[in-house]
Amino acid sequence: MEKAAVQGDGLLIPVCLTLYCHEPGLINQLIDFDKFLHGDEDQKLATAKAILAGFQTAGFIYLKNIPITASTRAHVFNTSAKLFRLPTADKMAYAWTTPEANRGYSAPGREKVTQLTDMAEVDKMRQAAPDIKESFEIGRDDEPGHPNQWPHEAGELVGFKRTMLDFFDECKALHVEVMRAIAVGMGLDDAGFFDRFVDVGDNTLRLLHYPAVDKKVFQINPGQVRAGEHSDYGSITLLFQDSRGGLQVKSPTGKFVDATPIEDTCVVNAGDLLARWSNDTIKSTIHRVVEPPHDEEGGDVYPPRYSIA
Repeated sequence: MEKAAVQGDGLLIPVCLTLYCHEPGLINQLIDFDKFLHGDEDQKLATAKAILAGFQTAGFIYLKNIPITASTRAHVFNTSAKLFRLPTADKMAYAWTTPEANRGYSAPGREKVTQLTDMAEVDKMRQAAPDIKESFEIGRDDEPGHPNQWPHEAGELVGFKRTMLDFFDECKALHVEVMRAIAVGMGLDDAGFFDRFVDVGDNTLRLLHYPAVDKKVFQINPGQVRAGEHSDYGSITLLFQDSRGGLQVKSPTGKFVDATPIEDTCVVNAGDLLARWSNDTIKSTIHRVVEPPHDEEGGDVYPPRYSIA
């Protein structure tokens, strides 16, 4: 496996293929996950070590050749877009209720992701620069007391529940395999060490829509972002994003660099739990979503951005 050839602003992501780099942005490189799943023992070990090294140095990696097909991902993205096209009143009928449930629809401006813990400061930040996004959270469908807020299936939304539950299961299976790769990379005797901690599927499938926004919004308020800087709190996050861009990762020097979209890949980042689990040898890296770094279409409005985590 080839080593990374470049590092940007102190943020090195070891992988097997270097593509290109937006200086001083994040290096766009890939790890072929199929070599862990179906390769020989040497390939499996080398891939596992590359994944672990990526989490230890940057906290973020790109995976290609994952078991979830491109056609499946495209179908889920299209289904997600149909949900967000509903009138606001219809979406609010499935509104997010409590942190314990963490299921349902969250309207633009309701959430402000941040590392702050003082609620007064969070409210102040929300009022000054609310996140420009809406989301829909889905959990496992058999958790007592916390049912999913499934939309009424009519018209374009027929099949929504089945599509999302199937994708939830595929992501859960990928989650298990990435955790097994981490175990192998760590040299643990049991590749399934983490299985008993993740096999129940206490995960959240989060559909995200960043609506089209006038470019002047970012000019008038320099602090405006589409999603504020934060770390994730779980073990890992599987992120599927469209080609719009805007995701940035905080480098060890404190500078944000672009995590440029790469077609047919999954971005995986480590969360706070995995950092704690590894005695902070794995990094839970701060990230955010800002205005797109490039505007190839012109005009006064940034197009919408969709992602799934």
